Amino acid sequence: MNVQNTPLTGTATHTADATTAEESLAIQEAQAKLDSTFATEVAMQNTLLTPRFYTTDFDELDAIDVSGIRDEWDPLIAEMLADPNKGHFRKTAEWDHVDWDGMEPELKKEFIDFLISSCTAEFSGCVLYKEMKRRGANKEITQLFQLMARDEARHAGFINDALREAGVAVNLGFLTQKKKYTYFRPKFIYYATYLSEKIGYARYITIFRHLQAHPEHRFHPIFKWFEEWCNDEFRHGEAFAMLMKTDPKLTSGVNVLWIKFFLTAVYATMYVRDHQRPAFHKALGVDPDWYAHEVYTKTSKLSEQIFPITLDIDHPRWQRNLERLQRANVQIAEARARGGLSGLVGNLAGSAKAALAFVSLYTIPARKHRVPAVTRLQPSY
Repeated sequence: MNVQNTPLTGTATHTADATTAEESLAIQEAQAKLDSTFATEVAMQNTLLTPRFYTTDFDELDAIDVSGIRDEWDPLIAEMLADPNKGHFRKTAEWDHVDWDGMEPELKKEFIDFLISSCTAEFSGCVLYKEMKRRGANKEITQLFQLMARDEARHAGFINDALREAGVAVNLGFLTQKKKYTYFRPKFIYYATYLSEKIGYARYITIFRHLQAHPEHRFHPIFKWFEEWCNDEFRHGEAFAMLMKTDPKLTSGVNVLWIKFFLTAVYATMYVRDHQRPAFHKALGVDPDWYAHEVYTKTSKLSEQIFPITLDIDHPRWQRNLERLQRANVQIAEARARGGLSGLVGNLAGSAKAALAFVSLYTIPARKHRVPAVTRLQPSY
């Protein structure tokens, strides 16, 4: 069953056409009877590697003044209001048949995990942005968050459409009510979400370009939608760069250490998570180490627009400690599965190894550069 065939009272019957997050969520709610307990339980998990739901100090966000960046802010908002991807996130004739029953079992398992994780990550952005729109009084800021919530709701709805073909889907309304929320100060929301959006762009465009060159590895049609998708991510990253630019203190002084922490944490999390899906990357024809370096290179170049540092991903300690972190993660997972006293000891030992590897990554000297006067960028990869 496809969402577009579900009659609803309102203007849109498919999440691709919804013009607000609220409209998109209403469509999703109508589909909840098709959603699976399994997918929702996976999305409900809270670990270091799973997407989280965030809340913050909305009064502080509401106090942002964009008057000092008007020449860059207004074109960005105009671009988002033009809504270039309205109607894009729906199945068309380009959506090839997916033989889920014939898919190699390990690939199917990892790909469904990838889709559930992606859906949860997209929806977590929608929830945060929609809450800012609801609670704020600053018209310019609430307008921005409403537009970003609209995009993220579409993305989550589109992934859920793909999941329903496999017989699973995430009950997004249930997640909103029941998933644990993590409080982050606004500046941490800026750093984490900016990097999430920019690294999301880098990940999607790297896969899209790779599959353009090697279409024989495109084992699912959703990858055909990645170019327009990643352009939404790019615009959202631009928005958070603009928000940080309104307060120079956010990217100077002691906050540079926080920037370095979030860069290291986001990059390391991506590396470990991707190495949990070997069958997925093999099917794509992608080496996870090559893919990680490509994504880090793109994200580092993009982040120069607002961050005064980038990580030295070519340092001898970089790759070595990513691999140490990955091995420690495997040890932790095996210990938890084993349980008992042996499992507890293994978990503690693995956690200590992971902490040491992360510290070694974090203490690699960063590369400094001068932040350009003009922050806005356009997709170029």
